[in-house]
Amino acid sequence: MTKAITTFFEAWGMSDTVARQTAIHASFATDATYADPRTEVPLTGPADVTDYIAMFSASAPGAVAEVTAVETREGVSRATIAFKMPNGMEQMGQYFVEHGPDGLIARMVGFVGTGAPA
Repeated sequence: MTKAITTFFEAWGMSDTVARQTAIHASFATDATYADPRTEVPLTGPADVTDYIAMFSASAPGAVAEVTAVETREGVSRATIAFKMPNGMEQMGQYFVEHGPDGLIARMVGFVGTGAPA
């Protein structure tokens, strides 16, 4: 389960389109959904998610998404992600991930920050 999450977020830093697409298809189920604060509606399937991540890569060249922690319980994972920009700026996010029986991501919902008190 952690492998799918790690592979998925490694794709965010890939500049090679084919490598990014391959990583997303290897980690994200065909009918899986993805939502975060910047998506108007949940995205469905690897193709929509690949397009969304490509926009991130294009707007922040050289940026990476680093998985800093993953906890899994009852088939749901909470992943903490550090989005690191080349200029040193960093933004944290948390993602809640449901996994399918094959271990691939079936549903992912992301939030800005870590939920820690301000």
